[in-house]
Amino acid sequence: MSFTTLNPATEEPLAEYAALTDTEIETRLDRAEQAFLRHRRTAFADRAAKMQRAADLLERRAETWGAVMTQEMGKPLTQAIAEAKKCAWVCRYYADHAEAFLADEARATDATRSLIAYEPLGPILAVMPWNFPFWQVFRFAAPALMAGNVALLKHAPNVFGCAQAIADIFQEAGFDNHEFQSLVIGTEPVAGLLADRRVKAATLTGSTRAGAAIGAAAGKNIKPSVLELGGSDAFIVLADADLDAAVETGLKSRMQNNGQSCIAAKRFILEAPIAEAFTARFLAAMEAQTIGDPMDTATDLGPLARADLRDTLHRQVTQAIADGATLATGGAMLNRPGFFYPPTVLTNVEAGTVAFEEELFGPVAAVTTARDADDAVALANASTYGLGATIFTEDTAKGEALARRLEVGGAFINGLVKSDPRLPFGGIKASGYGRELADIGMRAFVNIKTIWVR
Repeated sequence: MSFTTLNPATEEPLAEYAALTDTEIETRLDRAEQAFLRHRRTAFADRAAKMQRAADLLERRAETWGAVMTQEMGKPLTQAIAEAKKCAWVCRYYADHAEAFLADEARATDATRSLIAYEPLGPILAVMPWNFPFWQVFRFAAPALMAGNVALLKHAPNVFGCAQAIADIFQEAGFDNHEFQSLVIGTEPVAGLLADRRVKAATLTGSTRAGAAIGAAAGKNIKPSVLELGGSDAFIVLADADLDAAVETGLKSRMQNNGQSCIAAKRFILEAPIAEAFTARFLAAMEAQTIGDPMDTATDLGPLARADLRDTLHRQVTQAIADGATLATGGAMLNRPGFFYPPTVLTNVEAGTVAFEEELFGPVAAVTTARDADDAVALANASTYGLGATIFTEDTAKGEALARRLEVGGAFINGLVKSDPRLPFGGIKASGYGRELADIGMRAFVNIKTIWVR
């Protein structure tokens, strides 16, 4: 069995990767287990030096890594280069802070000495998606490796070139080639990996359906898991908002990564007094986007990553119109090679319809009008998802009060929903559980051990 990667802008094949055999997987697991026994004994300073070298490689060759991402999944090259540089940031962040995050914590009890210790678990299986093919991996791998764990990456088959590039970066930085391994496998072997005693935990970024499968398999085998799943983020614009700033941020949020981001703004919920004005400006901004070759730095919107993703998005748009939404712009397949889809805006989208309930994973915005701020919050919460949300208002105290009522893992006032190494990242409801990043995310895959001494 083998996997062929395609250039989504041209539909031309890029490379073919032979799948690992059962015997090869067994060997990889043995090597991961042995690598963990060595790696867990290394000093934080040694791990940090390697992680800093990984950051150096990411920064020095950002254009090279960006080209790999763009060729395999189609994001605009400028965004791909920025992704490589962001990965360097997370590497440096954990190189600088891991030792403090995992330092013993003394607690006063009836013992002579009692403390909390944070110890690595072992090989961690990471099932990662194609949309941020470097960032999703590094934001897991940097804290995991710094904690003393080792990593087994099962990447999406359409970005196996990215997976190999990441493995090469870690190896060149000085990590043992068994401390971080890329496994060229499909979905079938994953359940067996989770059942294997040598795999100690799992993390997945992906669809809610995939998360349910990984969570069930991890639970069946009594292993911890972190799931960062889909999102249908609300972008609330209140009547007192700075409309120019809201439109600019809303456009960036909806269109980044060709619209293929779990934390992209998808449901634009507009307070009635400014709904018409915001929509007119937002439509103009969407229609001004340049569609083209993602390797061209002048391109705003490249292709979707796969044909099936484009086709699914078009079916959702078609169903949304049948549900009563108004097609304000876009919504038609483009007659050109590649998996392109035009910037699309649906207005008059009502709760309970496809465009409101399902995740639109592409450059499609769903616009809904709210009576007032309370109605906007109620509409935002009327979703199975709970990843992120944005509120635009000049009254930041009011914005923070409303943010506390939103059923999400992260609420951003007058700014873009984003992941930041300094802040925990994740969702609730169908958007998953657990957290990545910051000190909280780093402790997701350690044994939090109580030690009591008299």
